[in-house]
Amino acid sequence: MPALSESDLIVIYRDLHAHPELGFQERRTAGIVAERLASWRYEVTSGIGGTGVVAVLDNGPGPTALLRADMDGLPVLEQTEADYASRARGVDREGNDVPVMHACGHDVHVTCLLGAAARLASERDGYAGRLMLVFQPAEELGAGARAMVEDGLFDRFGKPDVVLGQHVAPIPAGLLGLHAGPAMAASDSLTVTLHGSGGHGSRPETTVDPIVMAAATILRLQTIVSRETAGTETAVVTVGMVHAGSAGNVIPDRAELRVNVRSFEPAVRERTLAAIHRIVNAEAEASGAPRPPEIEHTDHFPVVVNDPDATARTLGAFTDWLVIDPGVVTGSEDVGVLATESGAPCVFWLLGGAAPDAFAGATTEDELREVVRSIPSNHSPSYLPVVTPTLATGVEALVRAAHAWLPLS
Repeated sequence: MPALSESDLIVIYRDLHAHPELGFQERRTAGIVAERLASWRYEVTSGIGGTGVVAVLDNGPGPTALLRADMDGLPVLEQTEADYASRARGVDREGNDVPVMHACGHDVHVTCLLGAAARLASERDGYAGRLMLVFQPAEELGAGARAMVEDGLFDRFGKPDVVLGQHVAPIPAGLLGLHAGPAMAASDSLTVTLHGSGGHGSRPETTVDPIVMAAATILRLQTIVSRETAGTETAVVTVGMVHAGSAGNVIPDRAELRVNVRSFEPAVRERTLAAIHRIVNAEAEASGAPRPPEIEHTDHFPVVVNDPDATARTLGAFTDWLVIDPGVVTGSEDVGVLATESGAPCVFWLLGGAAPDAFAGATTEDELREVVRSIPSNHSPSYLPVVTPTLATGVEALVRAAHAWLPLS
């Protein structure tokens, strides 16, 4: 059973990139994954947690290593010039027709795990134990890992001894980034509905303008980090969506905000969320809102914590690569749910996906950070990882990490 060549990986990646699917809608992707894995004699089960796929390869007595990749795309209109750029559209959770793009690199994750699956299936004489491959839906919704767990992931397939995974990032391709301890932030998403009293734009005195209320709320929310969070603490508060009104001369009766919070410490998280509730309610009252605002907590990602001992053990498999410590990352991931719910240590690293020549001449940390700021990154409509050597490095990293946990046969 031959492993996938780099050209094979590129074909798979380009196909996945051109056909992204939103969270819990990854039917085409899951079908491709399941068919490939079954052909390599994995025991494959589809439909876990909705559209998730689990593949098990039992290679004799030994520990179980869980390798995970997420599959979903984002409601982003692609603006790259790739000939395999996505033109796909989908329907989001609110029923809106939206463009869909693999703007976070999950197509890279799926391709690399498929490549690793083929390698590990073809090299069964080199290790003993059990492989548990998890292709997860809806990471961007913060719900996919939880859905798979609640659908009996660990009851049906057993608990792993380690949870391994990676995320492509705008660092040089061929480079890995691994940080022990809290590595990726907790994330909370909220939908805030502010109620006003609509009317004609020429007579604002007869209305309670929810757009002005929203503007005041947005500005005040920014003071949570600047004036309520200590310099030694980390929090991020972002208002990523504002929706109100339908015409320039009509004052609407409501405005909706989508708010996102990132944090690492539970106390900081709770204080930040409480401040959002306090500010939203106070601004509504100050504006004379006819009814209290509604605040819905829609999504939550826990902090991703890389177990120090497990990280050191896995890092030993990457010895002839350049591995940097990126420090804590304020991006978020729900892979930590798989580790927490199974009781297994987590090791989750960054996979370089940016063109190395973009970093030529950058020799200091400040210069490297400046380059990272200047190139498209995850969630950008222009984000497009380079395929070489990203895919080959990602496959090799997963294979080596698995071997670090599965003994020689």
